[in-house]
Amino acid sequence: MSDYRFLPVSAEDMRDRGWYYYDFLIVTGDAYVDHPSFGSAVISRVLEAEGYRVAVLAQPDWHSARDFAAMGRPRYGAMLSSGNLDSMVAHYTAAKKRRSEDFYSPGKAAGKRPDRAVIVYSNLLREAFPGLPVVIGGLEASLRRFAHYDYWEDSVRRSILFDSKADLLIYGMGERAVRQTAAILKKGGRDFSGVRGAAWSASDPGECAFDSVECASYESVCESREEFARAVMLQYEMHDPVRGKAVIQRHGDRFLIVNPPAMPLETRELDLVAELPYARAWHPMYDSVGGVPAIEEVKFSIIHNRGCFGACNFCALAFHQGRMVTARSEDSVCREAELISRDPDFKGYIHDVGGPTANFSHPSCKKQLTSGLCRDRNCLFPKPCPNLDADHSDYLRLLRRLRQMPNIKKVFIRSGIRYDYMLCDKSGEFFSELTKYHISGQLKVAPEHCSNRALWYMGKPAIEVYERFMEKYRKLSDKWEKDQYVVPYLMSSHPGCTLEDAVELAVYLNRTGRHPEQVQDFYPTPGTLSTCMYYTGIDPRTMKKIYVARTPKEKAMQRALLQWRRPDRRQTVIQALTQSGHTELIGYGKECLVRPLNSNYQPKKGGKKGTERKSDGKTDSRPRKSGSNAKNGRGKNTGNR
Repeated sequence: MSDYRFLPVSAEDMRDRGWYYYDFLIVTGDAYVDHPSFGSAVISRVLEAEGYRVAVLAQPDWHSARDFAAMGRPRYGAMLSSGNLDSMVAHYTAAKKRRSEDFYSPGKAAGKRPDRAVIVYSNLLREAFPGLPVVIGGLEASLRRFAHYDYWEDSVRRSILFDSKADLLIYGMGERAVRQTAAILKKGGRDFSGVRGAAWSASDPGECAFDSVECASYESVCESREEFARAVMLQYEMHDPVRGKAVIQRHGDRFLIVNPPAMPLETRELDLVAELPYARAWHPMYDSVGGVPAIEEVKFSIIHNRGCFGACNFCALAFHQGRMVTARSEDSVCREAELISRDPDFKGYIHDVGGPTANFSHPSCKKQLTSGLCRDRNCLFPKPCPNLDADHSDYLRLLRRLRQMPNIKKVFIRSGIRYDYMLCDKSGEFFSELTKYHISGQLKVAPEHCSNRALWYMGKPAIEVYERFMEKYRKLSDKWEKDQYVVPYLMSSHPGCTLEDAVELAVYLNRTGRHPEQVQDFYPTPGTLSTCMYYTGIDPRTMKKIYVARTPKEKAMQRALLQWRRPDRRQTVIQALTQSGHTELIGYGKECLVRPLNSNYQPKKGGKKGTERKSDGKTDSRPRKSGSNAKNGRGKNTGNR
């Protein structure tokens, strides 16, 4: 029997509602979870709010077009995505090993979606419904909109628009573009030249309706890594909703036209999208297998903001959501909190109030709204811009209000915190109340490394900034008599990071008492500056060559150094220390990382200079009373962080 809280998921479901036609089919590689944290749910509800009849086809069998055809042909078109993650990231680890679980599938079952799901689904839609307009979107399409390096094939692929044979690609946060596209399709049109936040194919670049620039062609970026790096940098520079231009890239005898980005939703619009009538649950068809685990992390969390001006080079957010931050109103967030509090499973704890970065709640400076983001510098890197508006007062006011609501015992912040931005807030009020009220035992932050050389290539602040943060965090925790700690995210093998840098990080962690059991090996996902560095061996910001750890052996040594205490890493750590000339770290002293394999081993004296870093030993974390080997690291599905 149909559950009318959800959109129909089959032709039978539509007939039960008295539908003898429908307008749009939404195809997704995730299980159907009707929650505002799931992109396909948002787009389907946005279309429904515009008055369209919408059906959802979740995780169809991709071995034939049968599941697609069984839905019946929609009147206006189909819109599809691979789900919340790139399908290749969902399926493979950074070491290209197949994952055994998929948290976005019912019962964590692997294999419910194909590799390169956008391409597969789009071609099956073409087979099932010849001539039907097909629109692709979501993270996988968004980050592959230009010719891009594909880590799994180790080659440059065309824009996914051409391989999918779709009519249109919508990139970024797609509500505006989806509404405009739906209106065009309803009228029987196929001219998308005026849709911001969209990419399409043309036979003549003169068809572009916006001021434009042309980047190196697909053929050129395949032949020249320098041209690839220049093209990526131009694409990033134009990814600005105020000053950005359309970017044109030739693919053979066709031209990819990527229109300028859409403006971010304003607060009022964000509120409307967040408060659409989501069922806030997985579809009942998954009950028999235990549901969809991905909702557990977000069920009692609230998305407060969008965008991130942190612009870490390895993060896809800058090229997807964009660097301009917008946030919901206090009233809207509180209404959602009240709605959550009525859930029978709610125990009084809001798990998170955040977004890409929890403590970003407004644009980094006022001139962005009229002039866009600066082309020649980032807001926080290498040092905070003098014009940075590091004011947490609006976010703090919201948190205070949530704490006073009935039936809410605690409000935690589990999204990432930019500690460099927090330190720029001279009032210190937010930092103080964060440590007093909003940490559930551990705070997640992302220093990523301790070598300033490695941090430069990551686009992260110097290690001294992290140490200042940790010293203040320790003092505030002591002040409030809180037994709470930090979970630092660490990354190995980032482009530009040498074996010497990895040794420096291992020594730093050893001296400061951190023993990570989990670290993130750099994952070259499409659409990031770091992936460009990995493929080209060039920093696109300077066009200078850099070192890149590419081979499994190089990557294994860097990763092992961050986990030197693990017995299964011992031999690799010794190999890395020997190769880097740091045999003084093999031995029995407290400064040594590992004991020698041979009990008669005598390390060389001296070793390389410059690895040690001055420290009082207290800058990374308070000493633990117990559990000193608690896991530090990201979850499994973090390749597009």
